[in-house]
Formats: sequence, C-alpha cells, structure tokens
Amino acid sequence: MTLPILIVEDDPAILELLEEELQDAGYTTLGVASAEDAIATLSHESVELIISDVRLPGISGMQLLERLRHDGSTVGFIVITAFGTIEQAVEALKIGADDFLTKPLDLEGVRDAVYRVLENHRLAARLESAGGARPHFHGIVGESEAMQSLFHDAARLARSSAPILILGESGTGKELLARAIHAESPRHDAPFIAVNCASIPMELMESEFFGHVKGAFTGANEARQGLFHAANGGSLFLDEIGEMPPSLQAKLLRALQERSVRAVGAEKEERVDVRIIAATHRDLEKEIEDDNFRSDLFYRLETFSLRIPPLREREGDIERLTAALIDKHAEQQGKHIEQVEPLALQALLNYPYPGNVRELENAIMRAVTLAEDGILCHDDLPERLRGHADEQRTALGNEVTPAAQGASWPSLEDVEKRYIQKVLEATGGNKRRTADILGIARKTLYRRLEDHDDAS
Repeated sequence: MTLPILIVEDDPAILELLEEELQDAGYTTLGVASAEDAIATLSHESVELIISDVRLPGISGMQLLERLRHDGSTVGFIVITAFGTIEQAVEALKIGADDFLTKPLDLEGVRDAVYRVLENHRLAARLESAGGARPHFHGIVGESEAMQSLFHDAARLARSSAPILILGESGTGKELLARAIHAESPRHDAPFIAVNCASIPMELMESEFFGHVKGAFTGANEARQGLFHAANGGSLFLDEIGEMPPSLQAKLLRALQERSVRAVGAEKEERVDVRIIAATHRDLEKEIEDDNFRSDLFYRLETFSLRIPPLREREGDIERLTAALIDKHAEQQGKHIEQVEPLALQALLNYPYPGNVRELENAIMRAVTLAEDGILCHDDLPERLRGHADEQRTALGNEVTPAAQGASWPSLEDVEKRYIQKVLEATGGNKRRTADILGIARKTLYRRLEDHDDAS
C-alpha cells in the first residue's frame, strides 16, 4: 500500500490546490495548516513525503525539517519558499530537504519534484535492503566508504539547481563526477557543456562565455552564441575555475545572481537557466588571500562542495578499478585479457598513484596495448610501477635481514637470476612449470632469461 503525502500549508487556497493536483496524479494526501498539526499527524500516521511551506504560524517549516532530521527521520521532504528567497532553499537543502519549490507554484514542477523525490527514496530503500552499496555512480566505480559517501552526497545535490564546487587532486575524475551529477539531475535531457578555464585565452573569455553581437570587436563578423546560451536548461561545467581572471569572475558572479547574461556589444541582458558546476585542484581560500580569486564568488560557488578523495584514500577500490579499466580498454582495442600475471597485479595494487585514477588508467591502457596471448604481464606495465614494486621487495629484504657493516650483497638482478635457475633445475628445465611457480607468464620468463644471458 502506498503511503500518503503530507502537505503542510497555512494558505487554504494553496493547500487545496496542491491536494487536488496530487490526487489527480494518483497520490493520497493529508493536509494540515501548521507544523504542530504535522507533528501530531506523524505521531500516528506514516507518510512517504512531506511538502511544507517555510513560513508557517508557530513552528516554521525549517524547524519542522530540523526536528525530523534530528530525530533520525529520513522521510522525503520538499520545502516551499517565496520567489527570490533562494537562500532559504539552500539552507533547507543543507539541513536535509530533498528539493524545494518556489511561489507562485508551477504545478507541472510540483508533480516532477514529487515524482523525483519519491523515486530517489525508493531507490535508496532498495539499495539499503541489498546491502546499501551503490557500486558505481553513472560509470564512476567505487565501493570504498569514502566513495559511497561521495555518491550519496552527489545524488542528493543533483536534485537541486544550486551551484556545486568539486574539489580534488589532479586525476581524481572531477569532470566525470560533474557529468554524473548532470545525468542524475532533472536536467539530464538538456545539454552538459564542459570548458577548461585554463585553455581559453584571456582576451576571448568574455566572448566565449557570454557570446557577442556582430561588430562587437574587430573580427566579430557575425553574432556568436556563448557557453551560457549553449548550456541553457542544462549544466555548465567550469573546470579549473581558479584560472579564471578576476575581471571575468565579477561577470560570472552577476550571471549566477541575476540568472542573465549580456553578450559582448549587446544593449540588454538575456535570461538563462544554467546550473553551474565548477572544479579546481587549487586552494581557493589561499587564492582569495593572494587576491587572485573573489571571495563573494567563492562563497556563492561553495554553497555546496564535494571533495573527491585521492586514490590512496580509497581502500579496496584499486582492484575493482583495475578490473573495470582492463575490461574497458581490452574492449576498445578488440582484445580479450584472460589473465593478469600475479607480479603485475601486485605492482598495480601497491603503487601509490600520485596521478590518481588518471595515472592508473594510463598504466592499464599501456599494459593492455602491449599484452600478448591474453595475458597482462609485469613487463607490460610502465617502468615506474615496476620500479616501485622492485624497491618494495628490496626494502622488505633489507628489513628482514639487515646488512652487516661492510657486507657485500648481491644485486636484485643476481638474486633473481639465481632463483630462476634453481626453479628451472627443480623442474628439470620445464619452462611452463617454472613460469607457473614464479607467478609469471612464459613470455616474461623467456625475456628474463634472455636479459640474464645478455648480462653474462
């Protein structure tokens, strides 16, 4: 049985309008005129969603939301706020609201919001019953606690149109997350436009973002649409926003506040509906101190911020990412990787990846390209990964048996050569069996033996 929707609205006309609209859409509703009545109703009724005006007599809609979240309630919650008080809506989202509506109400928008919030909560319930894990978020792989928390927050923020600032080291996948947020949002059918602020020449930035009219400057032989118009109705992703010059930062701030832009050379502004998602690896607060970034723009963008954890903080994710990336690049190259050599897997799992997921993917793409006979070998990996694994093994050997003062130690290559020869002798020269014992592919064994012969 479907649970009812509780509507908390002190204006009888709006309450009646909402009840009629939602009942026509097939929902069951309960209507009350105050937060106190809502609390009394919730003491004996279970509901699936609450729609509440912010301004109510007595306890406000915000206080009702805070009380419910403090008590551990996860019921869906949509706030209604007056047009122009977006700050209230943002505060409500921070407290735990799922979405907001503005007066005068757009009834189609009401139906869309109710459907979206209910579907998101039903999905969350199914995930919880299945163990709570969302193994990927629109193609982003991650089952670690850090990534599960990120997916949860990103899914919640995707429902609003407020700006989002994505923080993270280079290579963590900031654009991938921005695309995922857009795909999760009500804007998913509208354009997603991505631009790297560091790649646009400073003198062309204003025209690129806002467009220009014919004759606005030398070379403007025809009118041109800017990025804001191209993304109208959708999302505009501003990567490396820390590279944007202060003069354009002021105009971006105005576009965010007024939801309108003026093309270069134009006499009037035009309304645009664009959701801004920005990203940077810079410390913007330090940039503010150095007068390189506007504090008012930072606080506007940082209404909601998401931090993508570096790969070293994603315990357990490297193996899953490795498998997914091997499958991805093998398919792209028309190959079938049946086996990953144990030494190769060890090197992949133990490397620190200062370049994060991008570095891991580049290493796997190279290895898959070089792999032969369906086997990804240790020697197919970049030298830095192999070298790090060798250093770890050497350090472990020194830790187990400290070198005596003045002792002469064989090189790692000598130890490897002697060990391979001992295994070969034990197997009667059977190279297949020797490779299996050593945990390497036969082609790797042949290569090592050739290297040892050349060094003799």
